[in-house]
Amino acid sequence: MSNAAKAVLEGGPDDLPERIVPITTPGADLKIELRNGYEHFRPTGRQADSPQGRLPVYEWWERTEMPG
Repeated sequence: MSNAAKAVLEGGPDDLPERIVPITTPGADLKIELRNGYEHFRPTGRQADSPQGRLPVYEWWERTEMPG
């Protein structure tokens, strides 16, 4: 198993390619690029069991569109 920090994503679009993603700054908001925009996730303070161990849960809170 990798030592890289990861999180479980909850909510947001059904077509997100991954629900377990790497995080660079634990506790900071995440921004996932998808379909000419970004899906934004915030940490919840909760944890979930996953195939990769117990991970922090981030929940979806908004989408922003890319310019152009």
